[in-house]
Amino acid sequence: MEVRTAGIEGVRVLVPTPHRDDRGLFTRTFDTAIAAEHGIDLGPESQDSQSRSRQGTIRGMHGRQGRGEAKLVRVAHGAVLDVLVDARPDSPTFGTVESFRLDDEDFHHLFVPPGLLHGFQALTEVADVCYRIDRPHAPGEDVAVAHDDPDLAIAWPQPVTAISERDRTAGSWRALLASLT
Repeated sequence: MEVRTAGIEGVRVLVPTPHRDDRGLFTRTFDTAIAAEHGIDLGPESQDSQSRSRQGTIRGMHGRQGRGEAKLVRVAHGAVLDVLVDARPDSPTFGTVESFRLDDEDFHHLFVPPGLLHGFQALTEVADVCYRIDRPHAPGEDVAVAHDDPDLAIAWPQPVTAISERDRTAGSWRALLASLT
């Protein structure tokens, strides 16, 4: 498994090596030792979750206040455009927006450090996204920024077909910035 750095400070792309033959394929989806060599430790309280989305669905942009949360994101079925925004005021890449295609062909994984906003759009008829999160969910720490905030100018590749009420009414990037100071 190769581990690459991304443009946002602390983000890593884990690139497995799928072994393909006439039966299909086999790939390792996580290796604790390799992750640890690159500073990735999701700790003993990690939780695994999965979402299923229809094509065009957007989930995000979500984050957590306080200690934040680190997560490892991968697609088990289909494809998504995964988007990160650095919301850490002391980060050298603060405010940077970066997008990644995650799919069930290349099996790239995205390590998202605490303090980032995260969201994605399903690019295929069905997309199953798997998350390994480093701590239990704390709803009182949730923050959200509108997926179509003009200051972020995220280039979603498809028309939005579904979005939750929470995400539809999420606040602005400017409001989040004001709460961080």
